[in-house]
Amino acid sequence: MAVTISLINMKGGVGKTTLVIALAEFMAIEHGLKVLVIDLDPQSNATACLMDLKEWKRRNMRGQTIMRLFLDPFKQWPVFSPREALVRNASNIGGGVDGLDLMPSGQELMDLQDSLLTAFPDDCEGDTSLYLLRDAMHDILPDYDIVLVDCPPSLGIITQNGLAVSDCCLIPVIPETMSINGIPQIITRVNRFKRLTGSLVQPLGVVATRYREQNSEHSVNLMEMRAGAKVKGYGHVFETVIHESSGAANAVEYRRKPVSLRDKYPSPRPFNEYRQLTTEVLHCVGK
Repeated sequence: MAVTISLINMKGGVGKTTLVIALAEFMAIEHGLKVLVIDLDPQSNATACLMDLKEWKRRNMRGQTIMRLFLDPFKQWPVFSPREALVRNASNIGGGVDGLDLMPSGQELMDLQDSLLTAFPDDCEGDTSLYLLRDAMHDILPDYDIVLVDCPPSLGIITQNGLAVSDCCLIPVIPETMSINGIPQIITRVNRFKRLTGSLVQPLGVVATRYREQNSEHSVNLMEMRAGAKVKGYGHVFETVIHESSGAANAVEYRRKPVSLRDKYPSPRPFNEYRQLTTEVLHCVGK
């Protein structure tokens, strides 16, 4: 049975998409799991890093991206087909990773997101638009062991669709004051979502990302996050810390053609950190 994890944060630039890609690849390659990445982020970075750009454009023109899922309710004739939209054996490693699939984002999802904010109320009680993703993926999710949902840097209708299909949510956070101050708001909104919808989604924990040892604020904030995790409702802070690394960010470029995980993440630190975090996450979800 699939375990679905949404990666969420109201703030961009926290390394969320890089983390989604690394977790997906390590889960598929090193643990032999069947993994699906659902790219709900209108920036479409996960899609651009996991599939060929020309093929993405072709699928977008045919309406076989996640954008069409949200557009169909406004159209007389639905076009989106989840199975046709799936990109099999995604990733730039070795020409594609067996067991790693992608539900691609759409290139106009950014504009559509603005329309959705107007069309759908913020109060989600009884709002069927929250279940567009869940209903579309109902027959597909059981095919996977792990589903990772890359959500937009907001808690609007698209992210709520991600939460509606998820068992838990993972919060990547830079250990800086402005970033960690948003965690309580995220937890409050998730809890409100649960109350209004009956969802069982639970916070899986917080991952410290873009950590810099030379920054004293980072080390102090990390200790404070660990100490206050249970009281503040986000469960715990993962032991593995993802350090700031330009190499790790560059590694996800699809144009690069690494032949293995070691080749993709040649520096020992990011490779070991993503490997260790993957093991931690899988342990927390019982995989």
